[in-house]
Amino acid sequence: MSTMSASFESAQRVAIIGGGPGGYEAALAAAQLGAEVTLVERAGVGGSAVITDVVPSKSLIATADAAVAIAGASDLGVQLFAKDGAGKPLQPQVAINLAAVNKRLLSLARQQSDDMRASLVSAGVRIISGHGRLDGPGAVVASTGPGGTDFDRVEADTLVVSVGASPRQLASAKPDGERILTWTQLYDMKTIPEHLIVVGSGVTGAEFASAYMNLGAKVTLVSSRDQVLPGEDADAAAVLEKVFARGGMTLLAKARAERAENTGDGVRVTLADGRTIEGSHCLMAVGSIPNTAGIGLEEAGVETTESGHIRVNRVARTSVPNIYAAGDCTTFVPLASVAAMQGRTGIFHALGDVVIPLEQRRIAANIFTAPEIATVGWQEKDIRDGAINGVVCKMPLAANPRAKMMGIKDGFVKIIAREGSGTVIGGTIVGPRASDLIYPIAIAVERRLTVDQVSRVFTVYPSLSGSVTDAMRAMHVIEPATEDED
Repeated sequence: MSTMSASFESAQRVAIIGGGPGGYEAALAAAQLGAEVTLVERAGVGGSAVITDVVPSKSLIATADAAVAIAGASDLGVQLFAKDGAGKPLQPQVAINLAAVNKRLLSLARQQSDDMRASLVSAGVRIISGHGRLDGPGAVVASTGPGGTDFDRVEADTLVVSVGASPRQLASAKPDGERILTWTQLYDMKTIPEHLIVVGSGVTGAEFASAYMNLGAKVTLVSSRDQVLPGEDADAAAVLEKVFARGGMTLLAKARAERAENTGDGVRVTLADGRTIEGSHCLMAVGSIPNTAGIGLEEAGVETTESGHIRVNRVARTSVPNIYAAGDCTTFVPLASVAAMQGRTGIFHALGDVVIPLEQRRIAANIFTAPEIATVGWQEKDIRDGAINGVVCKMPLAANPRAKMMGIKDGFVKIIAREGSGTVIGGTIVGPRASDLIYPIAIAVERRLTVDQVSRVFTVYPSLSGSVTDAMRAMHVIEPATEDED
């Protein structure tokens, strides 16, 4: 990274609305390049991703994973016993203190937010606590609340909008924070729900259904599609459905929820076909809406879609040349890692640093169910649909020696390569820590490595990462023999 401050006749002024992953990284990058940076954030640095979404939800999932590890320890020969008054062994049960768990999750989130704030202050970023909105294409206004009268006006050469998104709410299933909940309200529960009905089988719904099942709750997952995680790799979804069924979860496919009611001591969810489901709590995981209303986008000339998402190009630039946008409020992929990359890329482009435009096919993504599902690049469905010529190699994770040692029975490694050249163009991993295991495949996709090049990289034996090189080795491309000229 070059230091650009010396090349500026005067410091560039950058104003950012929203301190989530996109705004945070934009602020750090701009400060590093010598700009005068102001960040406006209403909830706290890190935004909802850190305070109410990614950090607490993944911490909850880590707790669920720990509970599963304890429960399954006997399969590895580890037995836990307590003694009664007569000295006889008793089999203890795993108990979850959800109030203590949630207190820890929110504490971790706040600590992460505080650490991020300290990093910004150390970098020289000015932070204003308040509701931000654009004041034309050249300034940001920060008020004490929506429509507040006390405000700061900050003029800037470059503006970045990174306001995120909020849980979508249905009028027929209005969240009340007691029985009918969004994913931001789950952390107020004091005990494990007796029967959690999860409406929506996308990433958020699947992750929380998996976590609460492993924490000991009875879970019913209502999906309007024919598989969990519609749009994801069909083999990966099949593995997850098998694990869910084995854990006792009830899966209702092709079942659209029309209404959710708080009955006082529980909830009743009514499906489109007239069936009803009774439970103790209901999580509505039916998507999100961008927080773009009333922040001055239209007045500034920034184009948005009908859904309110900000149109951006591959360098995070909007329809207004000096205004950039990052994160879930944009038309790009709604991932925290993508928001962060958009924030950096937009600033690099605005301030004249080296820019590599974002390419959707190179984004690594992970679904934090148990087992995890990680993907990058082209997928098997793309080959079947004729979108690209490729070959597929799928290897069960259970065949890996380290997986056997760990008692892993579910999951696989799937590699997608170009037909002929063997260039790695995608992959899917299902298994524990798939989020870590996908990294070498993501590097291969990014750097256009072939299966032979990746297979020649040493991996530790035994290790789960060995499954990646095993799959690459199985796709060895044999070079055609050439005849001698003479």
